[in-house]
Amino acid sequence: MGNRLSKIYTRTGDDGTTGMADGSRVSKADDLFSVMGDIDELNSHIGLVRAHFSNAIANSCLPERLQQQAATDFNQALVVIQHLLFNIGGELAMPEYEGINATHIDWLEQQIDAMNEHLPPLKDFILPTGSLLVSQLHVARTVCRRAERQAVVLQQQSPQAIRSTAVSLVNRLSDWLFVAARFCTDPKQVSEVLWDNQVLQNLPNPQN
Repeated sequence: MGNRLSKIYTRTGDDGTTGMADGSRVSKADDLFSVMGDIDELNSHIGLVRAHFSNAIANSCLPERLQQQAATDFNQALVVIQHLLFNIGGELAMPEYEGINATHIDWLEQQIDAMNEHLPPLKDFILPTGSLLVSQLHVARTVCRRAERQAVVLQQQSPQAIRSTAVSLVNRLSDWLFVAARFCTDPKQVSEVLWDNQVLQNLPNPQN
């Protein structure tokens, strides 16, 4: 691995192609790389979530349900998610490699159910805002949705390029991120911001 990364630039991609694990060259305009890029971007946003989560711990800005062991478990879940996303990138680069399976999807669903047990029923739409941590979780969620859309496009055009388990995991992860944003909201500090139909109705009418 050290030898492979000893030279960062190779100039081989200057022609608009990228080398695959099997030695073939594929255009960077291929839908495959749109998915790869979105997954990589999503992983970076999860990294930012981890940074904001650490700051929230340091500043005692987490709800009571995320104290001590629960905070450790949540941070470890973020670590696992980053590794799962890295494995999806591996599958895209090496079709013969299987880095995602049904067990990983089941794990995400169990995580979602466990967090939901601590949350009040959702009775209205939530705006993607709140603390820095919660806002970053919403940003990650929207990037995850885009990654899923691109993955579905790739799956329809080149079924062999991406496994259905990878698409399912990305879909489930967007749900996890939504629930996590609610789970990390401290009602004693920053309440969930609900969509309010009165906001736009109360705007002054320039026609008057």
